[in-house]
Amino acid sequence: MATHDPYRLIGKAAIVVGSANGIGQAIAVELARAGASIACVDLDEGGAQETAQSISNAGGTAVAVRCDVSMEAQAKAAVDESHRALGRIDVLVNGAAVRESGGTVVEYDLAQWNLVYGVMVGGAFLMSKLVVPLMAKSGGGSIIHIASQLGSVATAGHAAYCSAKGALIQLARAMAVDHAVLGIRVNSLSPGAIETERLVHHFGSIEAARRISGPKHLLGRLGLPEEIARAALFLASDASSFMTGADLLVDGGYTTT
Repeated sequence: MATHDPYRLIGKAAIVVGSANGIGQAIAVELARAGASIACVDLDEGGAQETAQSISNAGGTAVAVRCDVSMEAQAKAAVDESHRALGRIDVLVNGAAVRESGGTVVEYDLAQWNLVYGVMVGGAFLMSKLVVPLMAKSGGGSIIHIASQLGSVATAGHAAYCSAKGALIQLARAMAVDHAVLGIRVNSLSPGAIETERLVHHFGSIEAARRISGPKHLLGRLGLPEEIARAALFLASDASSFMTGADLLVDGGYTTT
């Protein structure tokens, strides 16, 4: 007798914001492997197209959509295009981020601060606002905000990033309360330091990142994008059907000590 695989997403459609590279790209590929059709949404149109093409080449269904999620008109156009192309929206992954130079609240200027919040928190708000009614019409779904271990603990010189990631964790909780009645689950996913181009940009090289940041994790190493993608699949699928309003830390033990 055939058994139900709770990790399968056959017949489902997902919007993955920030899917041009890194964690977002890995999540888009992982959800596609599980059977979902994917809208690869990113400001980096070329990167989004490469992700969508890799999914198509592997036999999946994917479209690329360029969008600055901090802009309401662009967010609406992206959701409309994704819905037209895929026919439904069952999963939304909010993973948009910006590269910021960091600083204390004294050192940031208002434009830098607003950019971080506009993309990370504002983008998650706008995409969620537009997707929730579509999910409700389909009987529910799963929304995942990509936060960070630095949303739970702080590090020096990153006041905007830390506080914005903390806001995403709390936004997931508030949305979980508001939309459970619609069958919509909302959780946040908090990675530790992951081997991506963002980490290379911060440390100068992946070797430096491994040397400096790796030992800060109990497991003694950095994480891989694929490890975060598997956690995202768990949150997107029926495997986490009794889970909402939670923050899933996949941080190699970073926040334990």
